Amino acid sequence: MAENELEKRFAVVYSKFKLHFYQETFVRFQNREASLTTVEAFAMEAIYALGSPTVKEFAEFMRVSSSNAAYKIASLVRKGYVEKVQSEEDGREYHLMPTQKYLDYYNISSDYMRTVMGRLRERLTPDQLDGLSDLLKMMSDLMTEVALPGEGEGAEGDE
Repeated sequence: MAENELEKRFAVVYSKFKLHFYQETFVRFQNREASLTTVEAFAMEAIYALGSPTVKEFAEFMRVSSSNAAYKIASLVRKGYVEKVQSEEDGREYHLMPTQKYLDYYNISSDYMRTVMGRLRERLTPDQLDGLSDLLKMMSDLMTEVALPGEGEGAEGDE
């Protein structure tokens, strides 16, 4: 396969996941005021993926000032998408926890991912599925710029 063809195929798959999410989000919110701005949606995706980061961890990950992060977080709290939970270890710190309202929003994309993965399980042999799993793990390992909590030896999904 030509080198450029691989990139094109990956870009198509990535775009289809994004576009499906946008379609479903638009359909669900067309009859009411959009409750999350684009930047807030990105912020919530990061908070969810980081697994209840502190405000400081969120600001550092997003490469924004603490005051900018605090402003965004305050808006997300007001809108009911995130709550600040006081740290048991250090009472001065607060962890950002997505609310059920956000989880319902997030499930738009995760449901479709499960649908596509189910279709792959029906079509591929167990050996092909193992190969795909290994390939996805390798891709994740090569994405060194973004580390998620729980990654590494013995992490969930690291079988």
